[in-house]
Amino acid sequence: MKFTISGKNLEVSEGLKSAIRDKLGKLERYFTPDTEIIVTLSVEKERQKIEVTIPVRGNIIRSEQVSNDMYVSIDLVEEVIERQLRKYKEKIIERHQDGGNFKQEFLDKETDPLDEVKIIRTKHFGMKPMYPEDACVQMELLGHNFFVFYNAETEEVNVVYKRKGNTYGLIEPEYS
Repeated sequence: MKFTISGKNLEVSEGLKSAIRDKLGKLERYFTPDTEIIVTLSVEKERQKIEVTIPVRGNIIRSEQVSNDMYVSIDLVEEVIERQLRKYKEKIIERHQDGGNFKQEFLDKETDPLDEVKIIRTKHFGMKPMYPEDACVQMELLGHNFFVFYNAETEEVNVVYKRKGNTYGLIEPEYS
């Protein structure tokens, strides 16, 4: 695997590079040798953040983890990526796709049923048209962190969500 390690607001020491290669090197068992792993480390106040991106044929395996210790963040990101890889493997097998950067042994190995995504509840609710500001008020009244609504302006389904600092975000669909 080919590592590209960089830092934002931080000089990446040899110790950190070594820890990243050791921990993320465990992912070698999943990928072909020419797979590229892009790692970006950054520090903001007490937040030690690592971002890992692995491009794989038409998709991206990505994780971002934050803690108050960069070595803890490295451990966390490796665990999350392994979990993502197991889920991604299921998609490849279900759709009978070519594995791309993945080793055949990984694709052939039986999967752990614990990683299956299971929907345990389905909700149905009527959606009357409303404006994003009204949706935010409704979300607050319900005590939720997000609210799905039919936007009266765009005539599309949107989502409003609560952000840090008592601000709100709006998610609108974008069709490609």
